[in-house]
Amino acid sequence: MHVIWVPLCKPASSQPSAALLATAKPPLHPYRFCWLLQKIMNTLCGTNTELSHCFTNLFNPNLRTVKFDASNLSTRLLPSLYNNSNKEAKARSRKKGIVLSVSSSGTKNNVETAKGNICDGLTYKDAGVDIDAGSELVKRIAKMAPGIGGFGGLFPLGDSYLVAGTDGVGTKLKLAFETGIHETIGIDLVAMSVNDIVTSGAKPLFFLDYFATSHLDVDLAEKVIKGIVDGCQQSDCTLLGGETAEMPDFYADGEYDLSGFAVGIVKKESVIDGKNITVGDVLLGLPSSGVHSNGFSLVRRVLKHSGLSLKDQLPGSSVTLGEALMAPTFIYVKQVLDIISKGGVKGIAHITGGGFTDNIPRVFPKGLGAVIYKDSWAVPPLFKWIQEAGRIEDSEMWRTFNMGIGMVLVVNKETALKILGEGHGANTAYRIGEVIHGDGVSYH
Repeated sequence: MHVIWVPLCKPASSQPSAALLATAKPPLHPYRFCWLLQKIMNTLCGTNTELSHCFTNLFNPNLRTVKFDASNLSTRLLPSLYNNSNKEAKARSRKKGIVLSVSSSGTKNNVETAKGNICDGLTYKDAGVDIDAGSELVKRIAKMAPGIGGFGGLFPLGDSYLVAGTDGVGTKLKLAFETGIHETIGIDLVAMSVNDIVTSGAKPLFFLDYFATSHLDVDLAEKVIKGIVDGCQQSDCTLLGGETAEMPDFYADGEYDLSGFAVGIVKKESVIDGKNITVGDVLLGLPSSGVHSNGFSLVRRVLKHSGLSLKDQLPGSSVTLGEALMAPTFIYVKQVLDIISKGGVKGIAHITGGGFTDNIPRVFPKGLGAVIYKDSWAVPPLFKWIQEAGRIEDSEMWRTFNMGIGMVLVVNKETALKILGEGHGANTAYRIGEVIHGDGVSYH
């Protein structure tokens, strides 16, 4: 069936263009209907062809009559709908993603939404993840269980705190299924929890995992668990145990889900909680190994829109998209604990879901914010490709991805100079910003 893409107009006049249509009474011949629309658009829209909100009129299958309701008509109408009685017209709105299908071939008429139209640029919410909703849930839970909201939960034990964290790897698992790379997803699992608890200055003690699948493939599960063991070795903690759940018909064939739980310990006098952060303190960024394990719902949507596959080469790089995206999350435990041991660290933020925008303020006292100098490090090619391919706005990138910095340390100026002077190789650090009066994070 032939498809016509019809642009919508934003009216140049504030007069309600729906009024004239509302006076028409069905049955109305399609040719007459389209002529009427054309006259309205010529009068009101001029040459402005900005894509806009669409209407949701329903047409009967044979197009002999047109049924519409004035309440469904916005003041922004399309200049032409009808080509001939055997053709289909589709009008897609830019903002709401509404797709209107009109057919005279006897097929069922339908109005469907097409979220995340690439014309607008993709967002995390378009991909199905609502960060604001997640934040609201945390606030509500905090009312029932006061004290939560940090990167790790603290439990007093003598002169120390046990620090616990739990996490998964999100829809990065989908890419593991597609690429067949299962050996490193376990590293991601460990990293997400131990990187959280080390922000309090805690040394990880042990880790527990949960592996769930519909049908247990022992060889596949072994690969995943090996990655978990590798992650525990990198973070110098013990894989203490776990749970393997086989649940028939719950997951698709060959798929599984993971979650992990880490517990560490820190002396009460050594807890890093951000309370001493002041204006003028320096933000140091530790490089990431890639996207890590957040933002993959948006990454997968971008990949779908790009027309590329995981086997295609990442533009500007020598690796494939699959290899770049599946790079395991960097485990910062040893590097961060070493920096902490030298003193001067006031706060630490793990850059996960919520990016810089939501995670850095979590370690600040009230009344303090941060300014980030975006040119203080080279953003890796992978993030540039994601932004360009998805036409993602800067603000969305900084609130979704780590942009090449996976951990942010807040230190005094003297400590910053010392760390930057010693930083090299695996211990590279960048001076990426500073603490200022205000709220939130600004970007310069």
